[in-house]
Amino acid sequence: MGKTEKYDHMKLIREYAGGHKKLITAGRCLAAISAVLTLIPYYELWKIIRTAVNGEDPGRITVYAWSAVAMIVGALLVYILALFCTHIAAFRVQANMRSSLMRRIITLPLGVFDEDGTGKIRRIVNDSTAATETYIAHTLCDKTVAFVTPIGLLVLVFAFNWKIGLICMIPAAVGFLCMMSMMGKGMQEKMKEYQDALETMSSEATEYVRGIPVVKTFGQTVHSFKRFKACIDGFGEWATRYTMMLRFPMTGFMTCINAIFAFIVIAAFVVTKNGVDQAAILNIMYYIIIMPLVTVALTKIAYSGEAEMTLIDALKRVDKIMEIEPLEDGKVDKTPADYGIELKNVSYRYQDATRDAVSRVSLSIGSGEHVAFVGPSGSGKTTLAELMVRFFDVSGGEILIGGVNVKDMSQSTLMEWVSFVFQDSRLIKKSILENVRMAKPDATEKEVLEALEKAQCMDIIEKLPGGIHTVIGEKGTYLSGGEQQRITIARAVLKNAPILILDEATAFADPDNESKVQAAFEEMSKNKTLIMIAHRLSTVMNADRIFVMEDGRCAEAGSHSELMNKNGLYRRMFDEYTRSVEWKVGA
Repeated sequence: MGKTEKYDHMKLIREYAGGHKKLITAGRCLAAISAVLTLIPYYELWKIIRTAVNGEDPGRITVYAWSAVAMIVGALLVYILALFCTHIAAFRVQANMRSSLMRRIITLPLGVFDEDGTGKIRRIVNDSTAATETYIAHTLCDKTVAFVTPIGLLVLVFAFNWKIGLICMIPAAVGFLCMMSMMGKGMQEKMKEYQDALETMSSEATEYVRGIPVVKTFGQTVHSFKRFKACIDGFGEWATRYTMMLRFPMTGFMTCINAIFAFIVIAAFVVTKNGVDQAAILNIMYYIIIMPLVTVALTKIAYSGEAEMTLIDALKRVDKIMEIEPLEDGKVDKTPADYGIELKNVSYRYQDATRDAVSRVSLSIGSGEHVAFVGPSGSGKTTLAELMVRFFDVSGGEILIGGVNVKDMSQSTLMEWVSFVFQDSRLIKKSILENVRMAKPDATEKEVLEALEKAQCMDIIEKLPGGIHTVIGEKGTYLSGGEQQRITIARAVLKNAPILILDEATAFADPDNESKVQAAFEEMSKNKTLIMIAHRLSTVMNADRIFVMEDGRCAEAGSHSELMNKNGLYRRMFDEYTRSVEWKVGA
């Protein structure tokens, strides 16, 4: 059940369990014993009915009753012990799985988090490991009971009157076939589609919530978020198709398991057609009691199959993370001669993309030169910057810093040489001091304050109750997008690396503070190689050189005046930008 595509999920679980894998086996064995002990009281019940019907010694009824009670209590205790074993193993598996995931995640290239999104990765770490823990702790025991119980029931059903047993098992057999038709090979793929749909809706819902201020400001509705609306509609259509696909087998299954009593009546007519005797009455009463267990057993098997498919999907998602290869660290760890950057025929294609995001780009940036990358959205500007700091490895070509290929530098050495401030800023739930100090762990409080001052952050610090010791996200203390970006800029100031990459670093700064932040950039970029990525062309006019990107290629390069004289893409972009800035209502 559930082992579609020959995926050995139990082997993987045992690997994560390590020394605790024997507890999983012990738990399943104890659950099987519990299932057997649970069935014995029904035999004792049959003896009680026989004693009562035949008018035998009433004292035996007490013995049989207490024997049944003892078996039920024993079965309960054994099952609790089984759960104890599987819970210990489940906690160990979950801990080992999360540890393995986090050890792998911290070695992955940072570009993975841009491609897959932190939300999806966090969901795999949390939900997939939780699904595994639930399966081992609870479902394994329930599944064992669900499979052992029918075997014992078959013995009980056919042991007393095979004719009644055979007739009563007809709906159970048909119901089982209906259930198996629902658990076919295509069901695992449906489970994957279901989990993918949940991930997509979760991601798009987060994006929608973040955009609620814009929606309310302009009086829009959910329809303004086309992807969110589309994923909801798509999930609704998928759910409808899935429901319609299962309507006949599910109807058949539910009809059969609830038709057992009707077949007991049929069986009663069959066995009493030649007359009614005490044995026939005894057997019919017994089957009225025992047959509902078949319904319960079939339902448990169905649910255990569904839980197993959920587990397999969860483990495959964990495998997907574990299969991502980390970037190979520089074996030689060479040190660059200077802080110039050279790109030679650099190409890169994102996962599942149909074309290169960057295609055969060659350019050279001198040590201490200030350059800018501009171009339409999707032209490859940010991708180039991320390749320079090795968020991914290039698909073709090479990137050199000071004459050294970035692949020949260790990650720590590369990070010492490069500081970057991207548009999508990230702060952790720690104090301002600790957030800024991440760039230089041994920095003093005085150095952090100086960095914050250079990044024009003192107005933020002054309004916080604990100053630089205020914890972000605690007691309702939050920062706006622009404020978070300025704190991120302070990190770069404190790090003081010789190469500085700014990707839309002033995107969230308000007009009053943008000039201050630009002044801070001018101060911190002295004697450094500066790479700016910007949509606001006014911020790059003073760059030594401007590289104009289009469709992943470098279309033009030169100073602002040189590019304006070319009357090419840059000139058109600058004219459009100027018109948008100068536009006024009623002009």
